[in-house]
Amino acid sequence: MRTVYLNGEYLPETEATVSIFDRGFLMADGVYEVTSVLDGKLIDFEGHIVRLARSLDELDMRNPISKEDLLEVHRELVRVNEIDEGLIYLQITRGSAGDRDFAFPDPETTAPTIVLFTQNKPGLADNPAAKKGAKIISIEDIRWGRRDIKTVQLLYPSMGKMMAKKAGCDDAWMVEDGFVTEGTSNNAYIVKGNKIITRQLSNDILHGITRVAVLRMAREAQMEVEERSFSIKEAQQADEAFTTSASAFVMPVVELDGVALGDGVPGKVALRLREIYIDEMRKAAV
Repeated sequence: MRTVYLNGEYLPETEATVSIFDRGFLMADGVYEVTSVLDGKLIDFEGHIVRLARSLDELDMRNPISKEDLLEVHRELVRVNEIDEGLIYLQITRGSAGDRDFAFPDPETTAPTIVLFTQNKPGLADNPAAKKGAKIISIEDIRWGRRDIKTVQLLYPSMGKMMAKKAGCDDAWMVEDGFVTEGTSNNAYIVKGNKIITRQLSNDILHGITRVAVLRMAREAQMEVEERSFSIKEAQQADEAFTTSASAFVMPVVELDGVALGDGVPGKVALRLREIYIDEMRKAAV
């Protein structure tokens, strides 16, 4: 049985409970982060904590725990749950004021709720899906306008995953005003020649932690990076494509709306970036 962390306590997962009046449950009034674990160590922990602080600030929500204490909690959960490869999920909500109200509760009298739990994922780095590549469909992006805040409002991305599954595919890329924003749980990229193209940062997409690292590594490997919008049609004519996320690292894309990309197999750029990313992150893990 997993040990989880809830509001300062380590508990068996069956004993961890949250109020039915918690605003994360009632209003999706909460933020989250997911940190990968390789070799029992945390991948890009600093980046996730910086983004967590930004998300909290954007929602005027108090951070109930210091970076140092959060690192200690992550490490303890890895230790007690014996995680070699896997994920740590962290969620902070505005807490429970003991009833339901649209107005925010007084932060002086209502403490945030903080939850962390692990997911054991053996083979995270050597994922067979990366050797096969993902098949993607496109769907309309109808999410709210602040996708840069990593909130727990994940209903439409979940629906997108199910649309893809129903179509016999792996995931969906969302499209707004004719251009791809991002995947349901990842940032989206195409490759043309030696150039990597991905949407520029704005409120329209999540500012991916893995995105930052992968683009830095691409530039260091003498690849050209162009941050701009692209359409599904342009993507279908690309040499290859891929996505990045904390849980899947770099994932090659081999098909988009039924059109095979390149040779219809994972591309060289995506596979090389995945290799570089995993290697460098193992070295830098804490």
